[in-house]
Amino acid sequence: MANLIPEEKVDQIRSAVNIADFVGQYVQLKKAGKNLFGLCPFHEERTPSFSVNEQKQIFHCFSCGRGGNVFSFIMDLENLSFPEAVAKVADFGHIELAATYTAQSQPATPQNKEQAALLKLYADSAKLYQHVLLNTEAGESALKYLHQRGLDDDTIKTFGIGFAPPKQLLLDFFQEHQIDYQLLRQSGLFIENQAGELRDRFVNRVLFPIKDASGRVIAFSGRILKKSPDEPKYLNSPETKLFNKRSVLFNFDLARGAIRQHKSVVLFEGFMDVIAAYRAGIQNGVASMGTSLTNEQIYMLERVTDQLYICYDSDMPGQKATDRALKLLNGNSRLQLGVVQMPDGMDPDEYLRSAGAEKFTQVFEDGKQTPTAFEMQYLRRDLNLQNTQDQLTYIAAVLTQLSRLTSNVEQDLYLNQLVQEFGLDKGDLRQQLRSVTGQQTVHRQPSGGGQLTPPPPIDMTPPSPTITGVPPENGPVSRVERAERLLLFRLLHDHDVWLRVMAIAGFHFVHDQYQQILVFAEAYFKTHPQFELANFTDFMGDQALQPVVTSLEFMDVAGETSKEEVADLVNVIMNQQPVAEKINGKKAELTAAKQLGNRDLVQQLTLELIELYRQAQRVQQAENI
Repeated sequence: MANLIPEEKVDQIRSAVNIADFVGQYVQLKKAGKNLFGLCPFHEERTPSFSVNEQKQIFHCFSCGRGGNVFSFIMDLENLSFPEAVAKVADFGHIELAATYTAQSQPATPQNKEQAALLKLYADSAKLYQHVLLNTEAGESALKYLHQRGLDDDTIKTFGIGFAPPKQLLLDFFQEHQIDYQLLRQSGLFIENQAGELRDRFVNRVLFPIKDASGRVIAFSGRILKKSPDEPKYLNSPETKLFNKRSVLFNFDLARGAIRQHKSVVLFEGFMDVIAAYRAGIQNGVASMGTSLTNEQIYMLERVTDQLYICYDSDMPGQKATDRALKLLNGNSRLQLGVVQMPDGMDPDEYLRSAGAEKFTQVFEDGKQTPTAFEMQYLRRDLNLQNTQDQLTYIAAVLTQLSRLTSNVEQDLYLNQLVQEFGLDKGDLRQQLRSVTGQQTVHRQPSGGGQLTPPPPIDMTPPSPTITGVPPENGPVSRVERAERLLLFRLLHDHDVWLRVMAIAGFHFVHDQYQQILVFAEAYFKTHPQFELANFTDFMGDQALQPVVTSLEFMDVAGETSKEEVADLVNVIMNQQPVAEKINGKKAELTAAKQLGNRDLVQQLTLELIELYRQAQRVQQAENI
């Protein structure tokens, strides 16, 4: 069992790691006022509502209501236990933490237990497959193949590449270790026949582990060593409880740091291209799990960067794939786009092996194209530009592309290229472009290649703090709840207010969540001389209450606390809400009495209801004085 991590160790780790640096691995953060904002990693959104406060070392999403400190962030994001979260943050901060603190610390729910068991199954499979590749006679042919492709052993270990031998291996290994049959069935690592018998899904294939954003193996993609008409070149794991190909990008776990550093990501077509680029020093590359990006994958990239370069094969199929990708991304993404093409119709892996790392990286320095420049080149396919009719067709197609640009300077740049190539009058081209632009305005199509109108800039203005921390589905915050939130904030941060309110006989909050926080605070102040938010959220240990506490910190609160303010807040909480509740209860009693036809009771309840209305009116008048 895991040992309890000492509080002073937790404090040391939390204090040593800046939450903005840690969260910045997963979310691209931009300064807006006192806080940093980005796209929330817990739900899809187009306007950033996820905020990080470096001074207080907390995060909060104004849309979904999630919030907490650095530990609760990674706990929620990756479904980790508290010890695992502390260990992950410690590792990020290069702080030593004994393994005994995290041993057997998985959450106890059945769902988490099953996920943990599947993750261990894949981790063990990856280790076994790599052992076969690097250390056994059965893996020699696969290892020779990879070496011929330019991969050294260090690269193989970095990406966890392995080999599934021709004979069955994995099933025998897990059966020897008495792994549950049902777990093996669900894993996707095996194929089941009608009799319920299992056999290895991957045989005689080089295996590339597919990892989630945290670097945990969740699937495999196997490349066949010898071509066979009856076997696909690549065989991927089926979708499982761990693996959804729409939500995974190959190498995203390793590339994320480089993406942040270079402020851009390179989208490759295949795994070997990503690995080749990584070896050459281009380490911000990823690949999708299918022929085109999904909305989920686009959102993953939007959270960490603003710039994407497409680097597909430079042969004709690759050109068509690049054109499709540009059209897809132009219509579905805020990403600024560019294209990188290898010379001589090669794919990136081929060009690296033939030209060397220096020339390969030079392409990424000097060979970046705008989408419009790519489209102008792509539109030449199947055309003979020595032919007058093909020239007219090409020029008309280019002008259609240019009509979608909003920058006159950019239009001029490409018009000048047409003038130089075809010896045309620029005034005539400009006039025809205006005509095409007018037609595009009337008959604007949502899709199309080239550089479309750039997406509007992300609005980084923080949402209104009046609804902070309350999920939208809960509706607007009542006057009483606003009073509760402000008073709770004062209680936690001002010891004088704490003593004054706690001396009031019978004081309690109306809403349970604020009363529970108050109870935690009573216990906290017995052992802690002053309030520290990040420490208090860990002390509570209640993940449902952590976002409520952190949301208080994002309220627009005046610095000074007055006795009058505290008295007003207490009055609203203790007097206004009970009267309102009594009125609602009395109305329900009156309705029931009317249905029963009890006239005497109806008369009595009516008088009582009138008195309650008078009482509520007196409270309101007193507050307005």
